[in-house]
Amino acid sequence: MCGIQGVFDRGGNVSAELCGVMGACIRHRGPDDAGVFVGSKAAIGNMRLSIIDLASGHQPMVSTCGQVALVQNGEIYNYLELRNDLKELGCKFETNSDTEVLLQGYLTWGLEFVHRLTGMFGIAIWDERSGSLHVIRDALGVKPMFLCESGDRVFFGSEIKAILAAGVDRKVSDEALHHFLSYGFVPPPYTLFEGIQHLMPGWGVTVSDTGVSEWQWWEPAKTEQRSIGESEFCDQFLGLLEESVRLRMRSDVPFGAFLSGGLDSSSVVGLMGRFTDQPVKTFSIGFHDERFDESLWGRMASERFGTDHHVEFVGPEIVHKWVSAVYHCDQPHSDVSFLPTMRLSELAVQHVKMVLTGDGGDELFGGYTKYPSYFNQNGLDQPFEEFVGGYHKHITLFTEDEKHGLYSGNQSAKVKELDSIDVSRHWLKQVPHFDRISQSLWLDISLLLPGNNLVKPDRMAMAVSLEARDPFLDKHLAEFALSVPGDLKVRGDVTRYGYKKAVRELLGDELTYRDKRMFTVPIGEWFKDVLAGFTKGLLHSDRFMERGLFEPEVVSRMLEEHESGAVDHTRQIRLLLALEIWFRLFIDRNELDAHLPEEALIV
Repeated sequence: MCGIQGVFDRGGNVSAELCGVMGACIRHRGPDDAGVFVGSKAAIGNMRLSIIDLASGHQPMVSTCGQVALVQNGEIYNYLELRNDLKELGCKFETNSDTEVLLQGYLTWGLEFVHRLTGMFGIAIWDERSGSLHVIRDALGVKPMFLCESGDRVFFGSEIKAILAAGVDRKVSDEALHHFLSYGFVPPPYTLFEGIQHLMPGWGVTVSDTGVSEWQWWEPAKTEQRSIGESEFCDQFLGLLEESVRLRMRSDVPFGAFLSGGLDSSSVVGLMGRFTDQPVKTFSIGFHDERFDESLWGRMASERFGTDHHVEFVGPEIVHKWVSAVYHCDQPHSDVSFLPTMRLSELAVQHVKMVLTGDGGDELFGGYTKYPSYFNQNGLDQPFEEFVGGYHKHITLFTEDEKHGLYSGNQSAKVKELDSIDVSRHWLKQVPHFDRISQSLWLDISLLLPGNNLVKPDRMAMAVSLEARDPFLDKHLAEFALSVPGDLKVRGDVTRYGYKKAVRELLGDELTYRDKRMFTVPIGEWFKDVLAGFTKGLLHSDRFMERGLFEPEVVSRMLEEHESGAVDHTRQIRLLLALEIWFRLFIDRNELDAHLPEEALIV
């Protein structure tokens, strides 16, 4: 687990100093070591968090001929098996690092080596022989990667701030902003910075003097769905998840797991117990508001599996982490569950250096109530365009009319030709052979996971130099999930239908069939009282008004309606707050505010 960064320059104007500056601002991702390699036209760097081969895993890894250098962010879980395969082909190894396996794999198999990987990764390879820089992202997008082409230079980084540190202009993308208002996150490949691209999961980029070419190495949309019985589903699901958990427990440092007591985290922790004789260290966050508190479920799961459990309770004071959360995310998110996730990471890193999480189970196997709430009302046989329109409206925060009612006249004119439904339609059109339930999950796999839900564990854990591993986000498990019909994922009112049957014996009925509760904070209530001053301080401020993005009267009315209880505008208000914090940090150039208390932003 690390951060990587670099630059390609067609004129050969590259330096270790520039690459080092880019890496310094993501030091939190890798405080244990740092390294830079400079070639004729590229410099690549790494900030290392040591998890595997602590003594000799220094990056960049360089070939014995000195012509190929490689850096990676992430972990290759099947590196031992690949290492043995390569040894049989005559490769010799000087370290026990998974990064050296990547280097030898590339030297042996070329770019096709990526198809053999099981893991989470962002990889960059400079090949002097061809004068090419290759940047590759893992299948599900567990590890982030961003790119920017500026003149003769192409920059890349695990975080956007690494690219900004290279001096790239900071200009807001009106198109990305328009889509952010719909989804509550910036849907990839857009970013809120004009000219900076979010590399899509399962894609790679090759940069050379001839240009920049993108290529897709994992093509999940081509997965064919098949008929499968419940018993076969349960057997295959459990086998794949168990193997995924086993591989992700490979570590040379102490590790544990996040455990909320929900279905996903409980399943992961239950399976972890099969591969260790020691109690698994588990961590959870509790809330003083019983409507949001899951700590009793976490304790129940802990007692069932005999874990060494650690719990911390939080209240409104957790909002003081909002600035830091936005800073580490590089982009705004209306999802405030980032805040307890950051506190959970701070708790865990006091005891371990790596955790397993339950992220990805909802999107792959149908865990959100939004799925049955839509299909029970609209059926499973809607014509495609009717489904696109209806489902897009079902999952978005602001409609197009609401956005234009919120915008100032000038901002509305800038984006009058845009409609965010085109983003949803683009992805849904890729899987016409999927049933409607599977199509709705596909949209979340394509947008929600890399755009929001995987940003959360990566950025909040890496902010405190903690590695988070996600067993559900295994390529083989994802391919299985995509191949099975929707009624094994959502059936009637039951979410994760087949999944629950598969883990019922492991978890017991109470943990398996408990009502789902989102991991979030009661911020909507706090906006009415303890955070009312904070909210108005930002959204009534001169700085907010002077941006000229939104109509002040509309924002004021929204706040008044929410505070009085007339209309619940929680999601809309937290979106606007996150956006304003982002502007102050990244556009007003006040990154140092990330280290100040929340009140400092109100001034």
